[in-house]
Amino acid sequence: MKKHIPNAITCCNLISGCIAAYFAFKGLYTLALQWIVIGAVFDFFDGMSARLLGVSSPIGKELDSLADVVTFGVAPSAIVFHFLERNLSILNSESSLLSFLPYIAFLIAAFSALRLAKFNLDERQTTSFIGLPTPANALFWGSLIWWMDFKAMFEPYTLPTYYIYIVVVLILLSCWLLVAELPLFALKFKHWGWKGNEVKFIFIITSILLLAVLGVKGIAVVIAWYVLLSVITRKKTAPIKQD
Repeated sequence: MKKHIPNAITCCNLISGCIAAYFAFKGLYTLALQWIVIGAVFDFFDGMSARLLGVSSPIGKELDSLADVVTFGVAPSAIVFHFLERNLSILNSESSLLSFLPYIAFLIAAFSALRLAKFNLDERQTTSFIGLPTPANALFWGSLIWWMDFKAMFEPYTLPTYYIYIVVVLILLSCWLLVAELPLFALKFKHWGWKGNEVKFIFIITSILLLAVLGVKGIAVVIAWYVLLSVITRKKTAPIKQD
C-alpha cells in the first residue's frame, strides 16, 4: 500500500493544476494562484514521501513530470492567456495580428515541458539547477498577473497598453530561462552552518522581508531576485561537471 502513497500525492498535484487552469480561464487569478501553490506543496511532498518510504520508482518520476507540466506549465499559460485576451478586448484592438497575441502564452507550457524533459535526463542537477525550475516560473506568473489585474481594478481596466508588451517580452524571457544553461542554486542543505550556505541564507532572509512588505506581488519579486542572485553568485551555484 505504501508504494502508492507518493503517486497519490503526485496525482493531487496534477488535480490541483487542473483546478488552477479552470479558475484561470474564468479570470479568477487569485484562486488559480492558490491552487498552483497547493500543487507546489504536493510536488514537494511526493518526492520526500518516496524517499522516506523507500519506494522511489521510474513510473513515479515520469508521473511527477506529467503532473508538473499541468500545474506549472498549462495553468500559468492559462492565466497569462486569459489576461492578454481580456485586456486586448478591453482595448478594442481590431488588429488581426494582436488578436493572435494571447496565444503566445502557451509557449510557457511548451517550454515547461521541454525543461522537465531535460531535467529528467540531466545528471548535473542533483544539488543545483540549470535553468529556471517550473514551479518558480509558475509562481512568478501567477503573482505578476494577479498584481496587474489588482492594479487594473482600481483604474476601471485602463491598464496601459505597454503592459501588454511587457508581458509578451517576459513570456519570451521566462521561456528562455526555463531551458537556458544558467546555473541556479537550490535550497538543499547538507548542514545548517553559515559557511557554504551564505547564498541560501541571504536569499531566505531577503525573501521573507520582500514577502512581508509586498505581500502576494512579492512572490514575483522573489523569483526575479532568485534568478538575479544566482547570476551574481554564478561561480558558487555552478554544478560540478561529471565525466
